[in-house]
Amino acid sequence: MLGKVHRTADTDPITTMRRANTQQMTKPPSPTHRSQSDIALVHDYLNQYGGAERVLEAFHDVYPAAPVYTSIYAPKKMPKQYRRWKIHTSFMQRLPGVNDLHQLYLPLYPTAFEQFDLSRYKVVLSSSSAFAKGVITKPDTLHVCYCHAPMRFAWNYHDYVGGEQWALRAGLVLPLVMTYVRLWDEVSSRRVDAFIANSRVVAGRIRKRYGRRATVINPPVDTGLYQPRSDGRHDDYFLAVSRMIPYKRLDIVIDAFTKLKLPLKVVGSGRQRSQLRANAGPNIEFVGPVSDAQLRGLYAGCRAFIFPGEEDFGITPLEAQASGRPVIAYGAGGALESVVQGVTGEFFGTQTTECLAETVSRFDETRYDSQAIRKHAEGFDTEVFKSKIRAYIKATRAEYEEHVAKI
Repeated sequence: MLGKVHRTADTDPITTMRRANTQQMTKPPSPTHRSQSDIALVHDYLNQYGGAERVLEAFHDVYPAAPVYTSIYAPKKMPKQYRRWKIHTSFMQRLPGVNDLHQLYLPLYPTAFEQFDLSRYKVVLSSSSAFAKGVITKPDTLHVCYCHAPMRFAWNYHDYVGGEQWALRAGLVLPLVMTYVRLWDEVSSRRVDAFIANSRVVAGRIRKRYGRRATVINPPVDTGLYQPRSDGRHDDYFLAVSRMIPYKRLDIVIDAFTKLKLPLKVVGSGRQRSQLRANAGPNIEFVGPVSDAQLRGLYAGCRAFIFPGEEDFGITPLEAQASGRPVIAYGAGGALESVVQGVTGEFFGTQTTECLAETVSRFDETRYDSQAIRKHAEGFDTEVFKSKIRAYIKATRAEYEEHVAKI
């Protein structure tokens, strides 16, 4: 059986290469003769669409011939272009109701990914916040994991499952399952040769949970979809765009703006919607879900975008900045990487109604240059992301193969 060496906490992921069964390996092919057919992409699941899936799309743009391996795939829930991809699913695809109730099959995901045969590939690029990084590869295969976050529902269990009906139904069984999942998550992290983190915050969590170092490459934002208003003007409202769930902290936004009596538009839905509306003053408009075109208009027309949560990174602040609008964000997490104090927005220091209200009350949007804000956002564009990924994989693969050839 092929295996990988154990890595210590401070081990460089490239210099400690896998040694088992490598004595008879031949010299790797020249880069000029490589084909994308020896690269595979791995993703947790394809039954919901969000930021992780936009990362996968960028990977597929860079390596369009690469197949995608995933636990489950629901074509009707995903963009149509996915139907043109070569997608391999696990045995879980055949389980009853799995596309809608995928959480209930939690204990099966480790086996699903471990059973994929990736022996023909020289490079595996996984996109993972859960199980995809746990695939098993050959000793001469480079496995790079783009980590959106170490398994949130396992390591932040109480925050993640609070109020979720499926978790309540699981009763005492779920904590026992989570113990197994955490153990598997830590062990499977050793199968990865190099980690990429989507933010410095996530790089720190990778270091804590897995004892590994990670290169930071922020996730892509399609800035071409968003533009500042041509007249440079804006309307008289602030904007928040978010799922309405507790950790997003829309509660302090609603309370602050009710207190200030300033106009606020809130885009999104979620289980906290009724409670938030009950606490909101008449100056707050709950817009609900909107089309992409409507959202672009709302971004471009706001006085400022409000971002009250602590996120691993956060795409919406950059969408607002691509629209030329400043951001008022809680000064923690990924916002510290995407917002520049006094140039593209401002931070409030504590996650309270009072601190946010004080920051908003002294906010002056006339200090901000919409074109400068836009230019900053362009540094996170999808094409920039793809260029960084392409360069990273090329350099890491060359270094890896050079080392393996010397063994």
